[in-house]
Amino acid sequence: MEVILTGTGSPLPDANRAGPSTLVKAGETQILVDAGRGVVMRMAGAGSLPGLLAGVLVTHLHSDHICALNDVITTHWVMSQGNATLQIYGPVGMAEFVDRQLHALEPDIGYRIEHHDVLTNPPKVDVTELVPGDSFALGEVQIATAATEHAPVRPTVGFRLEHDGRTAALVGDTVPCDGVDELAAGADVYVQTVLRRDIIELLPGEMAQDILDYHSGVVEAAQTAERVGAKRLALTHMVPAPTPEQYPEWIAIAAEHYSGEVIIGDDFTTITV
Repeated sequence: MEVILTGTGSPLPDANRAGPSTLVKAGETQILVDAGRGVVMRMAGAGSLPGLLAGVLVTHLHSDHICALNDVITTHWVMSQGNATLQIYGPVGMAEFVDRQLHALEPDIGYRIEHHDVLTNPPKVDVTELVPGDSFALGEVQIATAATEHAPVRPTVGFRLEHDGRTAALVGDTVPCDGVDELAAGADVYVQTVLRRDIIELLPGEMAQDILDYHSGVVEAAQTAERVGAKRLALTHMVPAPTPEQYPEWIAIAAEHYSGEVIIGDDFTTITV
């Protein structure tokens, strides 16, 4: 199983980091987790495209994690010539969000159907709204879910993907909680969005300080990984985004609390498990 960090950015635009997304390749199955800005271009760079997806998993409805889902839907539709259904899984509210995306795309859908004889129907999308604790399969991958905590964003879910005895936990934006522990327990790789509390606490402005109460810091992520016995900890969606020269500092902070391997995520960082 390959876990490819196709987008390691945050809501702040970054020329080097696309919006949050992760591509998992397991045998013949490809799964996308979240769909931040630039996701389709990053998928192409990772040797994939929406037409190859078994499904899309969404952790929560913050805009930076879903703003390019319409691009995934449209590209999947065009690539399949309207013959394939895109499976989308996410928390309650996912169905309404997708319906609104399709409504926004109505002019484009109409133009393409009028122009291309092979396109006779709008995009086929099957949305499943998840309740924490749900489990299901996509292709060769077994997927378990649990509740995460990102209040006031509710509900939010994280995912544990298993293939051929290997596991990857992708939990999205959250603070440490029982659900994260459940998903990451003994995982071959635990992918966590993080921030540097020590830096953000020095920033001016109420909005900067607000983000401290609903994201894991590097320390918290490392403590979680150690507590649950995750074999590797991959840091993504880092705020503020470090430069390569700063990576050793981030790793050193995590290593004070975690004895396993710490991976700093760049776009296209690939973790083989």
